[in-house]
Amino acid sequence: MRRFNVTGLCVPEEDYMVDISGKVEQISKLIDSRSYFTINRARQYGKTTTLACLENALKNRYLVASISFEGLSEKKFESPEAFCPMFLKKIAKSLEFTPAPKQYVQEWINNEITDFDLLSEHITEMCRDNKVVLMVDEVDKTSNNQVFLHFLGMLRDKFLLRKNRKDYTFHSVILAGVYDIKNIKLKMINEGKHPRAAEENKIYNSPWNIAVNFIVDMSFSPHEIAAMLGEYEADHNTGMDIMAISDEIYRFTSGYPFLVSRICQAIDEELDQDWTIGGVQKAVQKILKEQNTLFEDLFKNIKNNKKLANYLYDLLFIGIEKNFNINNSLVNLGYMYGFFKEADGKVRVANKIFETLIYNYFVSENGDNEEIPKITGVLQQDVVRNGRFDMELCLLKFAEYYVEIFGGCDLKFIEKQGRLLFLLYLQPLINGQGFYHIESQFTDQRRMDIVVDFGRDQFIIELKIWYGNSRHQEAYEQLLGYMENKKALNGYLLTFDFRKEANKQRRAEWVDFDGGKRIFDVVL
Repeated sequence: MRRFNVTGLCVPEEDYMVDISGKVEQISKLIDSRSYFTINRARQYGKTTTLACLENALKNRYLVASISFEGLSEKKFESPEAFCPMFLKKIAKSLEFTPAPKQYVQEWINNEITDFDLLSEHITEMCRDNKVVLMVDEVDKTSNNQVFLHFLGMLRDKFLLRKNRKDYTFHSVILAGVYDIKNIKLKMINEGKHPRAAEENKIYNSPWNIAVNFIVDMSFSPHEIAAMLGEYEADHNTGMDIMAISDEIYRFTSGYPFLVSRICQAIDEELDQDWTIGGVQKAVQKILKEQNTLFEDLFKNIKNNKKLANYLYDLLFIGIEKNFNINNSLVNLGYMYGFFKEADGKVRVANKIFETLIYNYFVSENGDNEEIPKITGVLQQDVVRNGRFDMELCLLKFAEYYVEIFGGCDLKFIEKQGRLLFLLYLQPLINGQGFYHIESQFTDQRRMDIVVDFGRDQFIIELKIWYGNSRHQEAYEQLLGYMENKKALNGYLLTFDFRKEANKQRRAEWVDFDGGKRIFDVVL
């Protein structure tokens, strides 16, 4: 029986997996054109599986040397004397599983090759009469040193000489990892392993400037997810609405391969095959609470880069719009890590799961911040009645404590922290039985839409800053439109009024609209 796999390589015979043959075909065209390129995508984005499928697709046309730098010690990259024999042995080992003659495979190994000039000559002879495609996975694991950059420079020089009909070399080279080659140099600088250049532009000079752009979309579309679920349904006959479940999975993951597979695995193995919209949401709730290498890597990158952390905070909690410019170093870094995506020219967090994780991270980190006053007088049992969450009472209690605790605080501080304060208050009240996510496509400096799922109920809360009565009427219309989209009769509007005390218009009341819709309007 096949299963959903989230660890390592996926193979169709053993695992349910998205059909990526179309993506492999696009990559194959780059190889047919003798291109050199880098597949740099975030952690657990399906790079290894893609390379394996690519190798299988190419095996009848090329000799594919597929190697990995995973698990190699730093000593292998300390000098050409250590690197060159290791590299040649890895190529020979990989070619053992190709149609290459045994004698040819053995000829790749040469322990007397201890510098890059000799290595270059050896590659020339081995590729003179053979089309060899070199794939290197996990290329950035131990590549933060000058030896590796010299190796890339040697490959670049051979590529250029081949173009001029003066050398033989690999038919195509594919490097796969999180960092692209330019950012490997940045990584080296961050880790203190790169001799700093006197001029800034020297840092960015890349030995891989021969590489073509890799623009293949490796995320999974709803239709690709649906095709995978169709194979599962043919085996299990659960009666699921395949397209609806696929769309819901995509809504939370934006097609991030690991997250797609993890949701499916959780439903299949841990939630009694609950292939419903509610089942997807339960899986997401479960995943948000777990530890895995992808999430640990995400948090590590935020903790290690204060500028990136501040950028994310401004984007998510203050609602400052950020233009997507890949040449901006923080945007580039966030995109490379898989945090960011581009939408209508703006920076957005890549998917709802990452977004919620980052919100939770900031809420948790600031929960221990003694400089931020906390609302501690409300317990979950105060706002949960017979297993149902009372959002009206929740907001009333927040308003009551807000005035009491934050009334004397500096307005600039509260304006910056207002949304965080509400999430600090809300999170422990829904923790364990519910979760929230932010509708980021509607988030801007004036508003934030929060969707809370608790049991079988869903609540839509819009957080706004007071900008006058006309803007408040617009908020009604915006929230009503979103309620219509969600088929909800009730909505909740929480507005922070940061004007001076005499001008405030505090209120908490239900406002009725056509069609039986109501909005609980709270102004602080």
